[in-house]
Amino acid sequence: MDPIIFLDLANELTQLKMYPYFDVAHFIVTGLYLRDDLSTGCHVFSRKHPFACWISFMLSAFAGNILSAFLLGEPIVSSFKSTNHIILATAVWYVLFYSPFDFVYKLIKFLPCKLGIIIMKEIIRCKKINDGVNHAASLYPNSFIIMIIIGTVKGNGSSFSKLLERCIRGVWTPTAIEFMSPSFATKASIGASVVFILDKKTDLISAPHSLVYLAIIRIVGIHDPFLPFENLFCALCFGGIWDSLSDFITSKNTSENGTVKADLSKNGKAEIRKKD
Repeated sequence: MDPIIFLDLANELTQLKMYPYFDVAHFIVTGLYLRDDLSTGCHVFSRKHPFACWISFMLSAFAGNILSAFLLGEPIVSSFKSTNHIILATAVWYVLFYSPFDFVYKLIKFLPCKLGIIIMKEIIRCKKINDGVNHAASLYPNSFIIMIIIGTVKGNGSSFSKLLERCIRGVWTPTAIEFMSPSFATKASIGASVVFILDKKTDLISAPHSLVYLAIIRIVGIHDPFLPFENLFCALCFGGIWDSLSDFITSKNTSENGTVKADLSKNGKAEIRKKD
């Protein structure tokens, strides 16, 4: 592809309006995650507790805005200031849970439809991360860690609010904390925040911002490439290799002690037989 055409495509991508189509994709993916979390009890719960179901959906859909506002000391209710977004999110929630014969849900689960929606979701995730980093940088221009935190919760806020969202549905799962087992979306959001900071605050990245933006969309939309490096890093830096070495030495000593005891037992029996 011609580099100029590629750059023009990247520029067009950064200027895309998220409302309403990309926001719809975001709300749809949120609804799919909620339905998968409810599993076989989805039908019964949505009929018996529609208000709790709606609150749970809205909390997940606007989790990034809610958490970033809370962390930055801004009004949390400002996350719901857009009436258009509230109406759009409610409409998506309703058709996902209450369409006749579950037609809309089955249509969205059809692979080509689902693939297109997920691609749109990753585009808006990248936009949210970029906006989060820029907003944090405007308030705390010298604090990279705050930029990373806000960019991360903007990109994957629903995972951090999962514990509260489940409590609203009457389910207590204290182990469902994102810090204990970060999802790939969280790790990708952290990586994307770091790249945006390097692009904004340093001269380490000389490429145009639109190309950086496009590259990050490609990164957040793939499967987890960090897992092999995490395993290696944990083994080298967080005691994994030493634990394995300790277990090996312990098992070796145990086996040697067992062999010595067996030999002593055999020798003792042999001496007794000789005396007899």
